[in-house]
Amino acid sequence: MNKINAAIIGLGRIASLLEEDSLREKPCTHAGAITSNEDCVLAAGCDIEEERRLLFAERWKRQEPVPVYRDAEEMLLIHKPQILCIATHPDSHYRYCKLAALNKVPVIICEKPLADNIRDARKIVNLEKKYGTIIITNHERRYSLDYIRAKAILDEKRLGNILSVHSCLYMGKTARLLDQLWHDGTHLADAVMFLCGAKLKHRWRWGAKLSSHSGTTWLEGSLYREKEPPVPLVMEIGAGRDHLVFEIEFSCEKGRLCIGNGIFEVWGSVPSPYAEKFRSLKKTDDVFSGPTGYFANMLKDAVSCVRDPQRKPVSGATDGLNVIEYLNSVMPW
Repeated sequence: MNKINAAIIGLGRIASLLEEDSLREKPCTHAGAITSNEDCVLAAGCDIEEERRLLFAERWKRQEPVPVYRDAEEMLLIHKPQILCIATHPDSHYRYCKLAALNKVPVIICEKPLADNIRDARKIVNLEKKYGTIIITNHERRYSLDYIRAKAILDEKRLGNILSVHSCLYMGKTARLLDQLWHDGTHLADAVMFLCGAKLKHRWRWGAKLSSHSGTTWLEGSLYREKEPPVPLVMEIGAGRDHLVFEIEFSCEKGRLCIGNGIFEVWGSVPSPYAEKFRSLKKTDDVFSGPTGYFANMLKDAVSCVRDPQRKPVSGATDGLNVIEYLNSVMPW
C-alpha cells in the first residue's frame, strides 16, 4: 500500500521543537508522529520564519533535507498531502483550514484551540460539510491510553454514577488566567467532556479576574448527557504556584477517580477501619504505567480517516467547537 503524504504548516513547538525535550514521551510532535508511523511520509513543511524552516528541514531530513516553503499554497500544490497538520496560531486556523479544503486535502489535523473565536470555529466545522474534508482537532488526551482506560471505568460505572467533577489547572506563577484557560483549559474542558460523554455548559464564575496574573478563579457549570441528570462541575484556574497541575477528579457513588499529568488513581469504597457502620475510600490496585501513545494514536486516527472517508474521527471539528462554545461563554464580555 502506498505511503500517505503528510505535511505541516507552522514549524514551532508542537510541530517539531518539543521532540528535543528529553523527558517527554515520544512522539510528542506532529513531525515525530508522522515520521514514526510506517504508513506515512513527511513530505514537506511550511513556516513564514526562515530560521524555523531551516531547523525543520535539517532535523527531519532523510537522505536529503525535508522540503520547506514559506507559502502554504505552493506547498499544497506541489506535494498534494493527504494529511495536513495545522500548527499555527489559532487566529490563522480558519484561513489554513479553508485553504486545505479548497486544495482537496482529505484529512486536516488542526491544533487546539480550533479557533480564537466562536465565529471562525463554526466556519471550520462548516468546511467539513461543504468540502467533505475530515477535520481532526488535536485534543490529544482523547488518544491517550490512560484517559481511554479512565473513560472505560466511568462508562462501565465501576464506581457507580458520577455525582460531581472538580478540575484544576495551574500553569505557572505569572501566567495570565485567561491565557491559561484558552491554552491548556481547552484540553481540560475537552477531557472532561470526553470522559463523561457529555457537553459542558458554564453557569458562573468567581474569584480573581480572568485578566489577572495572580490569584485563583473558579468556574462553575454542569455536564449534560442524554437521559441522565446533569453533573455539577467546578474548574479551578490559578497562578502564583511554582509548579504545573492538570488534574480532574470524579466523585462517584462508590469511589473516586483522579486523572491528570502524572496521575492515575482509583479509590473504592470499603468498610471504614476508623469507625463502625461507616465506609471509607481506599486506593485500588488499578494503576496505569507505560507510554500513553497520545500523539501516535492521533496520527493513526488520521491515517484511518484517509483510508476510510466515512470514518468519524475520535476528536472531530465539532468536539473542537464544543470547547470554543464553552470558553466563549466564560469570557467577561
